[in-house]
Amino acid sequence: MPRRPWVVGVSGASGTPYAASVVRGLLAAGEAVDLIVSRASRLTLLDETGISFRDAHWRADLREWLARGADGKPGTFGVTDADLDLVRYWPAGDLAAGPSSGSYPVKGMLIVPASTACVAGVALGLSKDLLQRVASVTLKERRRLVVAVRETPLNGQTLRHLVTLDEAGAVVVPASPAFYAGATHIQDLVDFVAGRVLDAADVPHRLYRRWEGELGSGSKEGS
Repeated sequence: MPRRPWVVGVSGASGTPYAASVVRGLLAAGEAVDLIVSRASRLTLLDETGISFRDAHWRADLREWLARGADGKPGTFGVTDADLDLVRYWPAGDLAAGPSSGSYPVKGMLIVPASTACVAGVALGLSKDLLQRVASVTLKERRRLVVAVRETPLNGQTLRHLVTLDEAGAVVVPASPAFYAGATHIQDLVDFVAGRVLDAADVPHRLYRRWEGELGSGSKEGS
């Protein structure tokens, strides 16, 4: 079978653990990943995790990132060479990269987290970097685009941009965790948001406990 990855774009908003959880979920489901890490997101990643993401050493840096828990503890998750073999990395400045063309076969794109600047750029059809270009291609090819916006509060301009994305066919997933799944750790809250992103992409996962209609079940599980 020809390789058909999900493109994961990581913008500069706070929330790099969300991106790591989404990538882990895709790899656990056996999905191939094309990864784009924006220049701004590298600063956020360094600030939130202490990890420097480098083009020339992306495989080692990605392994360290995916292994780190949302609480900052290194080595929380196991990351194998087989996992990393499913990932292809594209520098954000490479506008000639494979996913920049609609003829490059992908299943869709997940932007997580999505900053308001990223939302605006995609809504306006800009292509200032590879992340925005691939998002535009995803929309024009009528592929699945999931935008996990992470900002609060949201002003009118950003809300209008989000409506534009919705009208263009994107799925807007605010990075707002829920508590009915019996969260007992910060990782649970991160995985809930990541799971909802994967839900929007129809990718199977076991990142959170789903609602089954029983009141109090979340608190029972956490007790």
